[in-house]
Amino acid sequence: MANKQRNTRASVAQPSPPSNPSRIALYARVSTSNGHQDPEMQLRELREYARHRELTIVGEYIDKMTGSKDSRPALNRLMADASQRKFDAVLVWKIDRWGRSLKHLVTSLADLDAYGVAFISFRDNLDLSTPSGRLMMQLLGAFAEFERSIIQERVKAGLRNAIAKGRRLGRPTAIVSESKITALRASGASWREVAKQLGLGVGTVHRASQRRSKNLCGGIPEDQPDVLHV
Repeated sequence: MANKQRNTRASVAQPSPPSNPSRIALYARVSTSNGHQDPEMQLRELREYARHRELTIVGEYIDKMTGSKDSRPALNRLMADASQRKFDAVLVWKIDRWGRSLKHLVTSLADLDAYGVAFISFRDNLDLSTPSGRLMMQLLGAFAEFERSIIQERVKAGLRNAIAKGRRLGRPTAIVSESKITALRASGASWREVAKQLGLGVGTVHRASQRRSKNLCGGIPEDQPDVLHV
């Protein structure tokens, strides 16, 4: 019975990155801000690294766009293939080629770790399949948590400062003309068409119309304005 329970736990455990990967995927990225950049420079050194370590390259993924974007076509394909364990490790030329956002870096590396795929940065001499690499991963996670805490504190401080200056927080008030809504509806326009012409949301137009109906049922004072603030 005890052996069966241990086997069950082992079967649902997440795979761990291999200490000696054999199949590897290359990822290269160049920025579109500089038309003279060529990913071949990165790939040449990555291929040489793989040849020296006798690793089999199963795919090359190349993005030509800024690293500030977390979603990139080749990167998305790489992560999808990693989830299917089509390779044992990802090799990049430098860690900033993978991404410049600390949050994205930590999240994506954690996803690779969950898939059982190692991460190697050639220029940074970083291999997350080694004990020192796993320690670096823990440090990156701590830095990311620290960064989130700093951002949250700055946001809270900004809100307190705005309130102290008497600024109103939240969504700005929309000014809706009742006569325009009535005229457009009378012409046969749908609620969506009315909202589009007035530059408002459909829900806002609906609320304004309902409030107008309630005022009509209760009687409208002569000085009732033609606009509603919703």
